[in-house]
Amino acid sequence: MKNETVEFYTNPQSRSRIVRWMLEELDIPYEVKVVAYGKEMKSEPYLSINPMGKVPTIIHKRKVITECAAICAYLADAFPEKKLAPSIDQRSAYYRWMFFAAGPLESAVTNRTLGFEVPSNKEAVAGYGNFETTINTLCKAVTESPFIAGDSFSAADVYVGSHIGWGLEFGTIPKHTELSEYFDKLKNREAYLKAKHLDDTLAQSIESEKKD
Repeated sequence: MKNETVEFYTNPQSRSRIVRWMLEELDIPYEVKVVAYGKEMKSEPYLSINPMGKVPTIIHKRKVITECAAICAYLADAFPEKKLAPSIDQRSAYYRWMFFAAGPLESAVTNRTLGFEVPSNKEAVAGYGNFETTINTLCKAVTESPFIAGDSFSAADVYVGSHIGWGLEFGTIPKHTELSEYFDKLKNREAYLKAKHLDDTLAQSIESEKKD
């Protein structure tokens, strides 16, 4: 049924790759709707779906969900048979590290990338404190159990792992041994490789169309 199929608004040159990986881990039907940067993303009808004018967005059962961490958490709950979320009484680490990556980690990495360093006397205001503390906390988190939320792979690994993978590839996260070893456990997953192939192919197609 159409209302059961996930509508996936995406652009392969974006954080939408996180959601593509999540969808492939779930192995469920989904409909891809590419949204171009520029006028299409920043005007109607897309703004009526996501007023921020950004991707990714999903629609499932007529419900709109935005923000990568929220989408991953929602999809894990919407398809419980896929077992990508721990049981409710075992979710402390799952929620903790997924939203750590969505908040402190992303803020710290983005600010560092933009050349902004939090003054030492303003670290409490920034919330994440400073970049080094954030990265050291992440290193500790990925070594406490086989996966970020325990003994089993979960949606939190999709989200946290995506941040680490990109950071290591593009140099926005230091190549600490703990982070490299953690991502090594994820990067050869069948769903990750399939999602990457699909997005790389889509990105190439979009670039080819621009040249025509």
